[in-house]
Amino acid sequence: MALSPAPAPGRPPGPPTGHPPGRPTGTGASPPRGARPAELPSVHGSLLCVALPALAVCAEHGQLTGEGPEGVYAAGRRLLSRCVLRVAGREPVALQGRMAAADRAAFLGVVRVPGDTGPDPGLTVERTRSADGTERITLRSAAPRPLRLPVEIALGTDLADLGAVASGRCGPELAASVHGTGLRWTGDGRSVAVSADPPPTDSLAAAGVLRWEAELAPGGAFTLQLRVRDDSPARPSASPGAGAGRPGGHVLADAQAEGDDPRPGELLRAAVEDLRALLQRDPAHPADVHLAAGVPWRCGPVTAEALWAARMALPLGTRLAATTLRALGRTQLSGAGAESGRLRGPLRDAGPHLPPRCTGIEATLAFPVVLAEARRWGLPAADLEELLPVAERCLGWLRRAAGGNGLVPDPGPAGPWRTETQAHAHRAALLGADLLDDCGRPGGDALRETARTLRERFRREFWLDDRAGGRPAVGRTPDGRSLPHLGGWAAHLLDTGLLGGGRYARGLLDRTETEQVARLVGTPALDSGWGLRGLGVKEAGYNPFGHRAGAVRVHETAVAVAGLAAVGHEKEATALLRGLMDASEAFAHRLPEMYAGEQRTAGGRPVPHPAACRPAGVAAAGAVHALLALAGIRPDAPGRSVSTHPLRSAPLGAIRFSGLVVAGEPFAVRVGRLGLGMVEEAAEGLQLGV
Repeated sequence: MALSPAPAPGRPPGPPTGHPPGRPTGTGASPPRGARPAELPSVHGSLLCVALPALAVCAEHGQLTGEGPEGVYAAGRRLLSRCVLRVAGREPVALQGRMAAADRAAFLGVVRVPGDTGPDPGLTVERTRSADGTERITLRSAAPRPLRLPVEIALGTDLADLGAVASGRCGPELAASVHGTGLRWTGDGRSVAVSADPPPTDSLAAAGVLRWEAELAPGGAFTLQLRVRDDSPARPSASPGAGAGRPGGHVLADAQAEGDDPRPGELLRAAVEDLRALLQRDPAHPADVHLAAGVPWRCGPVTAEALWAARMALPLGTRLAATTLRALGRTQLSGAGAESGRLRGPLRDAGPHLPPRCTGIEATLAFPVVLAEARRWGLPAADLEELLPVAERCLGWLRRAAGGNGLVPDPGPAGPWRTETQAHAHRAALLGADLLDDCGRPGGDALRETARTLRERFRREFWLDDRAGGRPAVGRTPDGRSLPHLGGWAAHLLDTGLLGGGRYARGLLDRTETEQVARLVGTPALDSGWGLRGLGVKEAGYNPFGHRAGAVRVHETAVAVAGLAAVGHEKEATALLRGLMDASEAFAHRLPEMYAGEQRTAGGRPVPHPAACRPAGVAAAGAVHALLALAGIRPDAPGRSVSTHPLRSAPLGAIRFSGLVVAGEPFAVRVGRLGLGMVEEAAEGLQLGV
């Protein structure tokens, strides 16, 4: 979702988090008071060019009309809201608009020029717009005679903050002035200019119009280029990437997939492009980057979702995990109180049956897990040494939080107790213990005891027996009631975490219970045919558009695919993976953070969620995570080994993954049509296994 509501009346507000309730919006921008999720303009039909902190929101026709969220943005400020092209007094007839890359959109239109006698247009209009507002416009003539055509571009801006755009509270367009080879606007202490090449023959500031006389020979072309420049005085918090350059391949490897089915290659390419486009720099620490939660509404400070995304993107290298961990580590609460060691984070909506959860608790439990698994993938020793003390303090908080009754409450000490939080806590305890042991630090035995106690309490109090084989409760309330509502959160019970030697940690459930959860995840009540629903269709409060109440959340589906594959339930894993692949094709391989949980029908398409971010960090990383479940790569860089455990059914046929990174070196693996894996490229000295 784009914005989480504050806790509903009567619900506990949770512990102090260091951030206000709700979700940050914009690129470093805050929403105005009174803004509500229902007021967000839909962008699911827009083309979003992203290279944060730059962003362009375009309609498929290519014109920027100034309506809704359309425009060119930098660091959460709309630099250009209107850019309307006319040729010979006419707007081009739009034929196609598409993403050419994560940061660039291409548009194609035609114009019937004076003298055309038939229905065939004589002029083609090609436009390419980048995230930073740079635009290239080319007119190509197919007329048999020379053409002399007036070309004009009407420009305008309101210099509105993205939060104001989201709530529909933008001001009027500003007055323009002629500046150099273009126009300039100034307001609210900010200034933006548009320059043109070639220079216009006429500039009308009052109307905000630039004009040219284009001369085209038969078969000839006329090209002009626009550049948008923010001339505002530098503001320390305005632009996460200002002066530091764009992060790129040095953060995330250029992974590729090729095989019998071309869709995994398209999805992986788009996912890597989107992950790179979503990278943001920490303004106070430019060397550190993290992923924005999603565009356009969630480009604020580093979040727990950024950490989960970095974990799922570990096959592309460990640097993103290291810098994200550093950025989150700076939010850790200090002192000697009960909250010491916890990471800060806001409250987030948790669906119709539980009060808002604390993302700070989620991040605290994720921190040692991501650090431990990054070490398995090859995290450099210097990064490990720097981050280990933060992980130890997170684990100390975990032991204290679970010390009362063996369970971890969320959001406050009085509960409730969520299954998802217990799964995160159990994983953190076991992977944290393994990490401390390997690094020669004390505390591993105490963490394993914490995990044992939590596991016993969970199986005794959270497992609900019934005639169908039982199910886990979604949570327990402070008054001791169990909540039986089944949803996609159950996938986290299958995600136990990676230990040394390519082993998965023990989960909260025994073998029989694990098999039952795997079966439930694969039922039509949860598997929509396009992915895993956040809440089952038969549960009270089900809403196919509900963030935690029935919508398909891509990263949760990816967690389910990998978890099901790890425990040998290939049928269910394959069904979810194929649904996700089909959905990605419908979304042009750029998956949104979520989409409606409507049941798939013959000839149908997944229904977009009107307020979903697209691209989104966890969705792009989730695509990487789900695809690589086909190969089942389990690295142990400290142990100098790597093994593969591919899906034996080879559901997408033969496939080869290359450009991955294990132990700091390129890694490639092939899975044949018989489901046999073979490592084709790996760091020297790594022992290969299956």
